[in-house]
Amino acid sequence: MLITGTVVADAETIIEDGAVVISEETITAVGDREDLSDRYPDHERREFDLIAPGLVGAHVHSVQSIGRGIADDAALLEWLFDRVLPMEAEMDADATRAAAELGYLECLESGTTTVVDHLTVHHSSAAFEAARDLGIRARLGKVLMDADSPEGLEQDTETALAETESLIHEYHGAADGRLRYAVTPRFALSCTEACLRGCRELADRHDGIRIHTHASENREEIAAVESRTGTSNLRFLDAVGLTGPDVTLAHCVHTDEGERELLAETDTVVTHCPSSNMKLASGIAPIAEYLDRGITVALGNDGPPCNNTLDPFTEMRQASLLGKVDALDPTRLPAEAVLRMATEGGSRAAGFDRIGALREGYRADLIGMTTAHARTTPIHDPISHLVYAAHGDDVVFTMVDGTVRYADGEHVGVDAEAIRHRANRHAKRIADRI
Repeated sequence: MLITGTVVADAETIIEDGAVVISEETITAVGDREDLSDRYPDHERREFDLIAPGLVGAHVHSVQSIGRGIADDAALLEWLFDRVLPMEAEMDADATRAAAELGYLECLESGTTTVVDHLTVHHSSAAFEAARDLGIRARLGKVLMDADSPEGLEQDTETALAETESLIHEYHGAADGRLRYAVTPRFALSCTEACLRGCRELADRHDGIRIHTHASENREEIAAVESRTGTSNLRFLDAVGLTGPDVTLAHCVHTDEGERELLAETDTVVTHCPSSNMKLASGIAPIAEYLDRGITVALGNDGPPCNNTLDPFTEMRQASLLGKVDALDPTRLPAEAVLRMATEGGSRAAGFDRIGALREGYRADLIGMTTAHARTTPIHDPISHLVYAAHGDDVVFTMVDGTVRYADGEHVGVDAEAIRHRANRHAKRIADRI
């Protein structure tokens, strides 16, 4: 396939009259439209106003999609323990699958081609199968909770770790490597030290496994961890092995100087979720300082109950604006830095190589976008446009691993209407019970 238009190859490279050539699952050429059209005259052609790398949602909760709007205007721990976890406890396998499918539909139709997905305690195989069938690239994991958790979600430590290892054997590397596993403890407050150390042992025992958890999102959470452990949240996670280049920590809103140095020294990845942090009034993460220290930062939407949208363009805009107002400096977190977080930073968080940019030899994960709106006119700088003006509904074409998953407003090979119907049915049933 020969895809033409203005190409944003990465956060530094724009080809105004460009083209991307796809052969099977790989990008084989990126360059000038006329030159590549001459070199590949027999390729199927598609044309879009803008072509960009597929974006990475480096911290999402797909299975919370049926809870969109059930827990608005609440603080984090109330939001979590009074509404969201009771919802998860009510979800059977079919509800879990429908919720995951709904989340992946939203991601694919708004430009996200890869997710780092924090699932739930039970029925995680349903979400893996949803990701496999809908064609999204994903790093997923069953949630571990073995302490101070609601009825229906808390497991004994051995069961939680054994189920995790079973899922690793079944799904890590599935779908020709498009699905990979992340060991996923919920957070320090819902896991014993034995469980957290067991997560590290599992990750070390299996090649290519990452660890994905929440950390230092909320001051109340941090105070509770310190009361329990006698040390700060991040220092505790480091002590039990949950820092390092194979670890992605969501949020990291409240950190002190020593903890920031710890993140840098251990090469731990941070995923910034600005909309969620604002909606839950958790605070403003020191993202510019993280970047200044060389810490890899990715972007995530978090879950629909604490964001209400999985649109990655909304998250890019919020990240930049929040960083500027926090520093009272309009030069902080410029568009290029934020786009890099949503692409190459996300690639690192997800643990997939050869994604996050449009380059020869990279995986064919890309999106095509329309600019046929008053809101999108004029475009002086395509990167500025992507971060500050674009919306997820500008995406008209999504390709993952060289396969078209969304085109011209329709999901390819998927009955999206049926998925929405099932998700609505489960959402109503569960909302009536919690």
